[in-house]
Amino acid sequence: MAWVYLLFAGLFEIGYASSLKLTQGFTRIWPTFFFGFCILASFAMLARAAREIPIGTAYAVWAGIGTAGTALVGILVYKEPATAFRMLCLTTLIASIIGLRLATPS
Repeated sequence: MAWVYLLFAGLFEIGYASSLKLTQGFTRIWPTFFFGFCILASFAMLARAAREIPIGTAYAVWAGIGTAGTALVGILVYKEPATAFRMLCLTTLIASIIGLRLATPS
């Protein structure tokens, strides 16, 4: 169950990182509210996951999910460039996240 918490923590990290641009410096109420909700949910779920998963692994996986997911949102939603090198780096990051999961005892 801890890995499920960690997955959702990473998804909420994507939510808050991706919505940061929409807050326009925290001057827009609803994007700012969404940002706040997502960041609180993300940290709460990361803390819950870290009860059972080693913190080094939990933090690295959480950050990796957030980083890869936010980069993909940037490409798909904000029309950021999807160069071959950028996609190679994202693929490597995702492979590293999977590797950490497989290398961590249940």
